Amino acid sequence: MKRFLVLSLALLTLAGCGAQATASSTTDTGVNTSASQNRVTTAKNEAAAALLPAKVRDRGTLIVGAGFGSGSVPLGFYADDNKTPIGLEVDIAYLVADALGLKPEIEVTSWENLFVGLDSQKYDVGFSNITVTEKRKQKYDFATYRKDDIAFEAKKGGSWRVTSGKDIAGKTIAVGSGTNQEKILVDWNEANIKAGLPAATIRYFQKNTDTYLALSSGRIDAYFGPNPSIAYHVKTSGDTETIGKFSGAGPTLQGLIAATTKKDDGLVKAYQAALNAVIADGSYAKVLARWNVSNEAVAKSEINPPGLPITS
Repeated sequence: MKRFLVLSLALLTLAGCGAQATASSTTDTGVNTSASQNRVTTAKNEAAAALLPAKVRDRGTLIVGAGFGSGSVPLGFYADDNKTPIGLEVDIAYLVADALGLKPEIEVTSWENLFVGLDSQKYDVGFSNITVTEKRKQKYDFATYRKDDIAFEAKKGGSWRVTSGKDIAGKTIAVGSGTNQEKILVDWNEANIKAGLPAATIRYFQKNTDTYLALSSGRIDAYFGPNPSIAYHVKTSGDTETIGKFSGAGPTLQGLIAATTKKDDGLVKAYQAALNAVIADGSYAKVLARWNVSNEAVAKSEINPPGLPITS
């Protein structure tokens, strides 16, 4: 999986200025960024709800870990009130909770603490743009709900394009620590060095704004991150472009994003059933269309499919 790393500079500026949220507040892409989300909803699916462990069903809530930290538009970020979590991943979490007859409790945390919370069962599930990987399958169960594509973003107007690992040779590239795109980048770099090509320099930034400041100033050549976030930033910033797009599971496998839960905790079948229910009733498609990611739709949810290999 990958990490929620990118926050649109335009949205961050808006939040930093303390803009007041209204029901009609939207970005220039037509996305509602107010606290009044009018989310897509669905009815309880009794068959899916029956698969829940009694302790969760009786509690009546679905505690969701959202590891997007300071935000990643449009995946997960704060509304204009600076406190309401919104975005594609949040909407999917609400939809699954609806189908299970539960009330969602969205707990925003850092990427690292998301997995700590899953390990300790502080969170029932992670909805945080998490990619299925073979390494993660050793500790977690997955119910898939979206294709995983990742992309390179660079300043507009250049001739450099990334079509394979060889194209990163000698470049300076920012990536999120602990993400599947970091693994892909590191694997490519190691292969290039063995082939006698110049090494790439990999940079890490704690804040989204620092990544884009480094890009605009020329201190990095590109940022490698989640395609939905990069596509959104390219559209809103006007001064960057996508220079390469790849599957988040490597060149031979389509990456998949999944609801993530501690291995063998008895929840993954309920999540799969809920996801298949919302896919079937059309509410899932409406959520993806709302956030302009319909091209990442899947036809069905799968449990623990093949993921990014442990070794390249």
